[in-house]
Amino acid sequence: MKIVLASVGKPHEPYVKDGIADFTQRISKYFKAEWILIPPPKNAASLGEADLKKAEAAAIQAIVQKDDYLILLDERGKQFSSPALAQFLQQRANESAKRLVFLIGGAFGVEESISKRADFIWSLSPLVFPHMLVRLILSEQVYRACTILRNEKYHHS
Repeated sequence: MKIVLASVGKPHEPYVKDGIADFTQRISKYFKAEWILIPPPKNAASLGEADLKKAEAAAIQAIVQKDDYLILLDERGKQFSSPALAQFLQQRANESAKRLVFLIGGAFGVEESISKRADFIWSLSPLVFPHMLVRLILSEQVYRACTILRNEKYHHS
């Protein structure tokens, strides 16, 4: 199984770049892993919210494959404990999912077509975080789930 961590937005900011790279490399010991950054539309500043979400949806649809298991991050989604996230990953692996795509939408969320395409909607927290921090938290939590599956000592609870 390959894990794809995808985000709409600009490249990783320096204050999180090293952490994201470190956790992504650590995930790669368990599953193939990569980040896909979906750049905002060139004219994003001049678009209204609906048009921006539509343009972002087209870019998202271009990277999400038909057989991908798409997990949309949204504060209104289902929350997991870290061990439950590990079980969720294991279930996807047991189902022979080829690609597990974790998607962080744009500043206004995602168009309804993307929400409907999602196989699962996950909330890290009911709080709203800056996109850069969500990227870091996402990569760390996926790594933590991998260590839980292997019964390694990174997760202590």
